[in-house]
Amino acid sequence: MNFRGYTFRPYQAEHLSPFDRLFDIFSEIIVHTSGDLDEAFEWLQKLDQEYVLTNKDYTLDDFWEELKKRGYIKEAVEGNKGKEIITAKTERIIRKNALDQIFGKLKRAGSGNHNTKKHGIGMENTGELGPYQYGDDFDRIALLESIKKAQINHGFEQFYLQEDDLLVTEQFHQSQMATVLMIDISHSMILYGEDRITPAKKVAMALAELITTRYPKDLLEVIVFGNDAQQIAIKDLPYLQVGPYHTNTVAGLELALDMLRKKKHANKQIFMITDGKPSVVRLPNGEYYRNSNGLDKFIVEQCYTMARRAKKLQIPITTFMIAQDPYLQQFIDEFTKCNSGKAFFTGLQGLGDMIFHDYDQNRKKKMR
Repeated sequence: MNFRGYTFRPYQAEHLSPFDRLFDIFSEIIVHTSGDLDEAFEWLQKLDQEYVLTNKDYTLDDFWEELKKRGYIKEAVEGNKGKEIITAKTERIIRKNALDQIFGKLKRAGSGNHNTKKHGIGMENTGELGPYQYGDDFDRIALLESIKKAQINHGFEQFYLQEDDLLVTEQFHQSQMATVLMIDISHSMILYGEDRITPAKKVAMALAELITTRYPKDLLEVIVFGNDAQQIAIKDLPYLQVGPYHTNTVAGLELALDMLRKKKHANKQIFMITDGKPSVVRLPNGEYYRNSNGLDKFIVEQCYTMARRAKKLQIPITTFMIAQDPYLQQFIDEFTKCNSGKAFFTGLQGLGDMIFHDYDQNRKKKMR
């Protein structure tokens, strides 16, 4: 007997040049060092000593020179002249790498638009059928299902098709979304031997890359909040650092709402990544009121007030709480009730998946 079979070649890993292999490591390290090239090079040296990343034919010095030639690093023009910094080209690659790491399973959409749960004219079928209405596109008519309905309505003896027999495929309306992402940069984001700010930065960079490539009509603004709140540019995300700050959640929410009020997008939302309790507010006279001991009632009530204000403006707040303390969870539960928003209590593993899921779902509004 003759058997036909298949012969498989042994698996061969993708060949990477010495530069590409080191660049993968470098682009990861540079996020952890917040763009500090000197510190990144020290990390590379230690890794090279431990894991033998280079050899006499291609050294770390060779790698550094190639980074310059390829336009990934350059000499600083202002301030620290003689000091090297990463370029915009590197910043884009870091954002793309973050996107691949966190949202790697996603396929890029051609149209770059979002879906809502509003049925009507759109780009993507819902899988449901609805009655034909005047003005519906003819190419949406479900012919087979319409014929079946006509047979049920009129019998088989004399077949005819009326307008009332027609069924069309329902589609999602496309919408535009304005999102403000708030990132906690208080000192607790690096306390207790756990780096929480780097994964938060990666999520922000991935979300930024996702929106600019997949949903170009959407808007993403980024806010960082510690003692106060300020907007930062997407290009500055790799350089984000934690400071010796308290957590002024109220200031972050005030700035986020002020920014969203000015936007004309149909849908608006706030994402907030935090691991700590609110511990400071700014008083009307400009002074700060701080209390890091437990949950201060005065500070907490102001947070609730901001949540209610966002609800009146129909701006949902989705909180990603990177903490497991029961009293903090209780606070976030109450905060979420005031806003009718959402809350996720999570570790940093899978944080990006949850943010994207909620980002995609939050722009789905019921219509007809």
